[in-house]
Amino acid sequence: MTSFRKILRYAAPYKTYAWLNVVSNIFYALFGTLAMVSLFPMLSVLFGDTEKLFVEPKWTGITNAKDYAEQYLNYFVTQKEIEGVDDVLIFMVILVVATFLLKNLFGYLAMFFITFLRNGVLKDLRNDLYDKTIDLPVSFYSEKRKGDTIARITNDVQEIQHSFLSILELIVREPLMILFAIGAMLLISAKLTLFVFIFIPVSGIIISVISKSLKKHSDKVQQEQGVFLSILEETLGGLKIIKGFNAEKIFSGKFRESTGRLFKSANILLNRQNLASPASEFLGIVTIATLLWYGGQMVLVEKSLEPEAFLVYMALAYQILTPAKAISKANSSIKRGNAAAERVLEILETESAIKDAPDAITKSDFKEEMFINNISFKYEDEWVLKDFNLQVPKGSTVALVGQSGSGKSTIANLVTRFYDVNKGTISIDGIDIKNMTQKSLRGLMGLVTQDSILFNDTIKENLKIGKIDASEAEMIDALKIANAWEFVKDLPKGIETNIGDSGNKLSGGQKQRLSIARAVLKNPPLMILDEATSALDTESERLVQDALENMMKNRTSIVIAHRLSTIQSADSIIVLSKGQIIEQGTHAELIDKKGSYYNLVEMQSLA
Repeated sequence: MTSFRKILRYAAPYKTYAWLNVVSNIFYALFGTLAMVSLFPMLSVLFGDTEKLFVEPKWTGITNAKDYAEQYLNYFVTQKEIEGVDDVLIFMVILVVATFLLKNLFGYLAMFFITFLRNGVLKDLRNDLYDKTIDLPVSFYSEKRKGDTIARITNDVQEIQHSFLSILELIVREPLMILFAIGAMLLISAKLTLFVFIFIPVSGIIISVISKSLKKHSDKVQQEQGVFLSILEETLGGLKIIKGFNAEKIFSGKFRESTGRLFKSANILLNRQNLASPASEFLGIVTIATLLWYGGQMVLVEKSLEPEAFLVYMALAYQILTPAKAISKANSSIKRGNAAAERVLEILETESAIKDAPDAITKSDFKEEMFINNISFKYEDEWVLKDFNLQVPKGSTVALVGQSGSGKSTIANLVTRFYDVNKGTISIDGIDIKNMTQKSLRGLMGLVTQDSILFNDTIKENLKIGKIDASEAEMIDALKIANAWEFVKDLPKGIETNIGDSGNKLSGGQKQRLSIARAVLKNPPLMILDEATSALDTESERLVQDALENMMKNRTSIVIAHRLSTIQSADSIIVLSKGQIIEQGTHAELIDKKGSYYNLVEMQSLA
């Protein structure tokens, strides 16, 4: 229950609703018992067992509460008859109806207040999970399935919500219903009530045995939900490849394997969960049957209990069954909820590997240079960069080239602090980037990646990611610099046009130019271009390259290039191989050397 206690802190902002729920449940349980007890006077009138009392009885203490209640009832009925009211039964019916009305009114109020509590916890928990999802470093998601994260934010949080309601019922309403009912039963017949206490522990032991393995099977179900959501997410993201390679059967097979495992685990879980309710009901009926036998002896043989009192007693005893069943269901629900809470807390309590230093400064400008000093880095076991050095003066364009896997894109990940270096330092104007806030560091940079990452929204909203308060005129200027205005102005709704999921209503070149426009709108002093033209056709590449050149004017740029024709005007070209610099110079200088860079240029010109 440790996990569940941690989740309960989310109820703190809604404690007023919690207290109102508790108060409503107290009255619900009270009037629920009184509704049954109120049948007693009506039955007494029906059976004609009402004793004539002309003097109002006096309260002598809690020990004589039962006798006082009976005497006062008889006195009340006698007074009504004296007043000439022939049909006393109508008053009894009104009493029964009133108590049931109050019971149901407070039952509704209890559910009304808990709705705000449940949905409030759900909202805050999901908000925190989403914030944590954004806060965690990129490296976290290279090791985790995205579908599993989605499952935790959706299914697991929903499971916690249902369990949260169950635990409040378990703690407040249902136990109170049982306690009030048993209290009334004790007043009617303490001797008969002893039978109830004999069967309650037996029921509890059987129910606990049934629900013991629920948490384990609940874990399996929730993990498998994460797996099949991951397969679904990958299928939707790679649908063109799946269809293009006729791989439908492969992915369908993976999905069916996952749903098959989910089918087996869910069946075991639900069957054991469903067993708790009928088992508790059967045990309750056994208790009722025993009470019928023993209580019948008291009424018919011993004559120590009035028939109407026995009927009310049986109604109260049966009333215990409903909350007892609810408690058994709540217990199994809590087992499932605790498993879900552990999965949710695993994300919430994950410490981010990349944090701002306690005394991190906010840097708002770039004055002199970026200096990458003797850095080494590895994602897992093998070094991707070894003793790497690079100086990027303000206003210069530095290009990084080399074969795939040489470490080019890793440098972009390190200067933006998507990952932290294992050795060495990266500094801007002499300040280690680890000593700056991540927000201010990334505020100095614009990022254009090989994959044009756009969102299912309008062009306007995608651009505003670069500058949230940008005017329409600023957006149009940025689109013009990025050579994107020529196609945006012809769209049906201009910048208000929705571009679809991942911008798929646009061509590759159009998407990339929008990405460049977004970076232009941000207007950062330092630009990171990670193979921004490598996925484009020749015509799109020319348009994008023109846009990039427009954007890089008067800016400091680090260009990671696959197509060497795009970086010939760079101030410095760095050639990488296996994480180390093997050549460095301008395009003309490196061509004259006829080394690795020359060979790369020749290979691409032949291609």
